[in-house]
Amino acid sequence: MSAARKSGACGTMLEEDSDQTYENVLAEIQSFELPIEATLRSVYDDQPNAHKKFMEKLDACIRNHDKEIEKMCNFHHQGFVDAITELLKVRSDAEKLKVIVQTEDIIRCRLQQRNITTVVEKLQLCLPVLEMYSKLKEQMSAKRYYSALKTMEQLENVYFPRVSQYRFCQLMIENLPKLREDIKEISMSDLKDFLESIRKHSDKIGETAMKQAQQQKTFSIALQKQNNVKFGKNMYINDRIPEERNEIVLKHTFEEEDESEEEVLTVQDLVDFSPVYRCLHIYSVLGDEETFENYYRKQRKKQARLVLQPQSNMHETVDGYRRYFTQIVGFFVVEDHILHVTQGLVTRAYTDELWNMALSKIIAVLRAHSSYCTDPDLVLELKNLIVIFADTLQGYGFPVNRLFDLLFEIRDQYNETLLKKWAAVFRDIFEEDNYSPIPVVNEEEYRIVISRFPFQDPDLEKQSFPKKFPMSQSVPHIYIQVKEFIYASLKFSESLHRSSTEIDDMLRKSTNLLLTRTLNSCLLNLIRKPHIGLTELVQIIINTTHLEQACKYLEDFITNITNISQETVHTTRLYGLSTFKDAQHVAEGEIYTKLNQKIDEFVQLADYDWTMSESDGRASGYLMDLITFLRSIFQVFTHLPGKVAQTACMSACQHLSTSLMQMLLDSELKQISMGAIEQFNLDVIQCELFASSEPVPGFQGDTLQLAFIDLRQLLDLFMACDWSTYLADYGQPASKYLRVNPKTALTLLEKMKDTSKKNNIFAQFRKNDRDKQKLIETVMKQLRSLVNGMSQHT
Repeated sequence: MSAARKSGACGTMLEEDSDQTYENVLAEIQSFELPIEATLRSVYDDQPNAHKKFMEKLDACIRNHDKEIEKMCNFHHQGFVDAITELLKVRSDAEKLKVIVQTEDIIRCRLQQRNITTVVEKLQLCLPVLEMYSKLKEQMSAKRYYSALKTMEQLENVYFPRVSQYRFCQLMIENLPKLREDIKEISMSDLKDFLESIRKHSDKIGETAMKQAQQQKTFSIALQKQNNVKFGKNMYINDRIPEERNEIVLKHTFEEEDESEEEVLTVQDLVDFSPVYRCLHIYSVLGDEETFENYYRKQRKKQARLVLQPQSNMHETVDGYRRYFTQIVGFFVVEDHILHVTQGLVTRAYTDELWNMALSKIIAVLRAHSSYCTDPDLVLELKNLIVIFADTLQGYGFPVNRLFDLLFEIRDQYNETLLKKWAAVFRDIFEEDNYSPIPVVNEEEYRIVISRFPFQDPDLEKQSFPKKFPMSQSVPHIYIQVKEFIYASLKFSESLHRSSTEIDDMLRKSTNLLLTRTLNSCLLNLIRKPHIGLTELVQIIINTTHLEQACKYLEDFITNITNISQETVHTTRLYGLSTFKDAQHVAEGEIYTKLNQKIDEFVQLADYDWTMSESDGRASGYLMDLITFLRSIFQVFTHLPGKVAQTACMSACQHLSTSLMQMLLDSELKQISMGAIEQFNLDVIQCELFASSEPVPGFQGDTLQLAFIDLRQLLDLFMACDWSTYLADYGQPASKYLRVNPKTALTLLEKMKDTSKKNNIFAQFRKNDRDKQKLIETVMKQLRSLVNGMSQHT
């Protein structure tokens, strides 16, 4: 313990004055007090090259002693000579003392030997401790912290207990907790740097992983197509990637001098994971794994929230979506790597919880941003990115079914954008159409039209050139655009991990939407446009008829794409029949309306002299022009399908008859002469002649003439003054004037009653027979009675 205290004192003095320290050390050595290992060790632990300085001091001390010995020898030389002389005198006595001296020397030597052995043993205990502590310092300097912790454990468990009684050992023991805390702080700092690093590299990791997944899928599809060609199978089968975990091998393909070679990259090539391993090991050694795990998970959750936060303008470009996806993929690829190369840092339950949280956020973000997309190409690119994104993460064991469910929502959005795009396409086609049959002057032009639209007509084929197709240019254009729409819709349906039957059903439903909503709406808007005339309406009806017939070819087209047998699998039918039927009905209604409007325009040109004494002997000019117009327009109507032309002709005649009747019964018309009635009768005769000339084939008997039967019976009644027959037979089914209404007859009769004019029918009655005048008055009374009776009955 004396040596230890002196060693401690020596260590304190060394810090104050190194020269004085060396002198004190030399004094301790010269004191011959053992052990001296602590004293010697303090010299070597002080500072580099201290032992050299100490050796210099020791050599100087030895020289000083030599000088002192030499001085002493010179001083005592004479005494020494005298002593020798005296010794020679007592030689005889020396022999006697020899035995005694030898015994004392032996005892002293053995004592020295024992002391030396003790020193060696103590040094052998202390030196390994010093070596291990020196090794610890080197490991700390080299940042080999895990090894340093292991060295600390060895020092504490093996070496320190052997020399714990020495002060230098106590100093080392007291220093170890600080070293551990330093290691802990340094490791945590390294972990923070690592977290920052993977935050920066997440997009690169994700990009690489998605490229690999895309390459694998491309290879799989190519192989599948090859098999389909070989075995004649459906090319649109379920192409789900096997749910096997990737080994985090990310591949890039590089082209060099037209030769391709693959460089296999691992996630460690992009991110150095050693800080995590090192920190995990260090905290494990320190017994504080829980603190490390909680910190890591907490920080990664924060990073996950940052990664899942999209940019506000992400929906504007596909690059915005791509950056969003690559960062997310990179994040979870790192987590998957940590899961499989560490134990306990993250667990499958933790990653599943993190993924479910992320998936909900991703779906919400994509649902919101995709709703802003109006460009179908952008929506399609988004769909392809989502598929690659889902396939990539599925390869790492993350469930992605909800993403594919989201794709069905986005598919509806995609179809809506397609429908809007094709609505503009259809409008342009209709605007550019001339609504005239397609002329062809040679076989080449004929084949071009046939190749674009499935038209079959043996009679037209037999005709010589030049000839015309019945439809206009818009028909083949629309047919081609419907096929283009089907192709565009199919692009989204691919890679959705759905069967051919489901894809076929999707295509048919989207095509039905195109026909029933978009095309039908465009047709209805076209039909109702003011500048569309009767000729154009007729052509539109013809066009819709051929488009309706082409729907079966569109169904075959879809069947050929999806390779689904309509005989074995229930398939959705295209609604083209009902769609084009609706358009045809609207067009027919517009034809009837515009034809009646045209008739009204002619009727408005009528300029009757209602007070004329006698007729001109010929029909009115406006009516002859009207009949000429009707004949020409009904010639065009012969190309209409079904009974459209007959219905239009019947409607026109009925409307003309009604207009003429309203002209007679107009409340503003106060007086009508018999001459005007005769002139009016000539016009009605022309209408009847027109109806009997069969302007539109297909009418049976005098069906068309019956449109003017009300006028004919009314005029015949007034021209013949056959009131007795009318009144006698009124209400009888076989009455000659069955279609004459009493109110109509009374109204017209009152317009003709004017005693002031000689040519009035009543004036003639007064001349010829006043009894007839009374008869007419009686007729009017009876007509009023009939009218009143009808009112009461009603």
